[in-house]
Amino acid sequence: MKTCPNPKINIGLNVLRKRPDGFHDLETLFVPYFGMADELEIVDAGSKLNIRIIGQKVDWDPKKDLTVKAYEILDADFNLPPVEIVLRKNIPVGAGLGGGSSDAAFALKMLNEMFSIGLDDSALAGYAARLGSDCAFFIYNRPMFGTGRGEVLEPYDIDLSAWQLRVEVPSGVAVSTAEAYRGVLAAKNTAIALPPLKEALKGPVECWKDVVVNDFEATVFPLHPEIQALKRRFYDDGAVYAAMSGSGSSVFGLFGKQ
Repeated sequence: MKTCPNPKINIGLNVLRKRPDGFHDLETLFVPYFGMADELEIVDAGSKLNIRIIGQKVDWDPKKDLTVKAYEILDADFNLPPVEIVLRKNIPVGAGLGGGSSDAAFALKMLNEMFSIGLDDSALAGYAARLGSDCAFFIYNRPMFGTGRGEVLEPYDIDLSAWQLRVEVPSGVAVSTAEAYRGVLAAKNTAIALPPLKEALKGPVECWKDVVVNDFEATVFPLHPEIQALKRRFYDDGAVYAAMSGSGSSVFGLFGKQ
C-alpha cells in the first residue's frame, strides 16, 4: 500500500502556559498543505519489521522513526504481522510543517486498513496523540482548531480558496522544537496583549497581520534571521498575511490570486 503524507501549516500559534507534565498548553489553527508530500509504502514483510528511509538524509536512527513507533503501538494491541516500511522524505525536516507527524498518522491509517483493524478516526487519533502533539490532526487532515498540547481538536470552518498559499523554507535552516520553546513565555509576557486566536481569526484575512501571531517568532527570529527575512520578503512580494509555521523554519504567505 502506498500513500503520500502531506504537511500542515499553523495559522496563529499562541503558547498559553507551561503544564505540570512539562508540555505547554497552546491554541492554533491547523490547515493541511498539499503543495508537497512525503511518499510512504508499507508492505507485508517476511520475519521481522524493516524500514528504509530514502530521499533526504535524516539524523535519527530509522528504527526510531515515528512510522515504526506507529506500527509498534498498534502491534502491541493487535499483534500485527511484520511489515516493511519505505519512506521517502520530501518534506523538509525541522521546518514546522509536521512531516514526521504526518508520516506517523498516515502509517496508522494504512495499517488500520491493511489489517482490517476497524478503528474509526477518533480511535486512530487517540493512538496518534501518543506519538506526538500534532499527529492527531493528520488523522482528520482538514482544518482543525487545536488546544491542549495540540491534540485536542475541533473542526474549524475556514475557506482560503480565494487566496494562493505559498510555503518556503530557508535553505539549510532547521529549528529544534526545544530551541523554539526556550524563553517563549518570557517573550510573550513582554509583548502587546492580543485577542484570543479564535476571535482574531474571525476578522478578514487582510486584517490578520497584527493580531494572528505565532508566538515562536519572538524566540526563533533572533536566532535565525533568515526566517524573519523570508517573512519580510513575502510581505514585500504582496502577501496579505505571512507567518512562520509551527516552530519554524518554514514561512507561509497568503497572496491574492491573479
